[in-house]
Amino acid sequence: MKLQQLLSYTRKAIDEYGMIEENDKIAVGISGGKDSLTLLYALAHLRYFYPKKFDIVAVTVDLGFKNLNLEKIQELCDQLKVEYQIIKTDIAEIVFDVREESNPCSLCAKMRKGALNETVKKMGCNKVAYAHHKDDIIETMMMSLIYEGRLHTFSPVTYLDRTGLTLIRPLMFLYEGDVKGFVEANELPVVKSPCPVDGITKREYAKNLINQINHENPGAKARMFRAIINGLINPKCPPVSGKDK
Repeated sequence: MKLQQLLSYTRKAIDEYGMIEENDKIAVGISGGKDSLTLLYALAHLRYFYPKKFDIVAVTVDLGFKNLNLEKIQELCDQLKVEYQIIKTDIAEIVFDVREESNPCSLCAKMRKGALNETVKKMGCNKVAYAHHKDDIIETMMMSLIYEGRLHTFSPVTYLDRTGLTLIRPLMFLYEGDVKGFVEANELPVVKSPCPVDGITKREYAKNLINQINHENPGAKARMFRAIINGLINPKCPPVSGKDK
């Protein structure tokens, strides 16, 4: 995928769901993975010509794993002229050593989001951009159906009552394959997750299940996303309001 295509899909999501307003200061959550780096790249370029003026900062929540090297990401941020902040935490020690969680992802996500939201508010940000793409949205719907008995997925725009932050998801119209292609073509410095349970989660199970369904029924994934857009996500509806996690 070329930069022009990435910007086109990103702007489509932003325009259809009113994700960006004049003078927004947006924190881009950077995990080091392909998705967040692609989002950073897209917003960094879009801010130069988007009709509504906005600024971005890149923020990484360091969970405390010892083998995490973020030097290449700092170099990318310097190249893109984006401020980069690293939040140091002891989340990994708390989740794996102190609490010894059998299902660590839920607690880790809650603590990570809490640390991120607290920091970006102090930085003067009013919005946080997450790098969830089409596949993430479909997988979340599948997980909700299987494990919770309901139809639910990410909202393009979510207002957090307690902090006053608004979450946006500008990559919602890109498939994971699109993101992979862009990262490879532009040689973005992906940092492999040091988490010991990376790749063996319920989300990975949902991903594999959906891929199997799509393989046996070509086009099923696209139809799932269309059903989500038509039934669960309505561009005419106001932003979803939610509690801070």
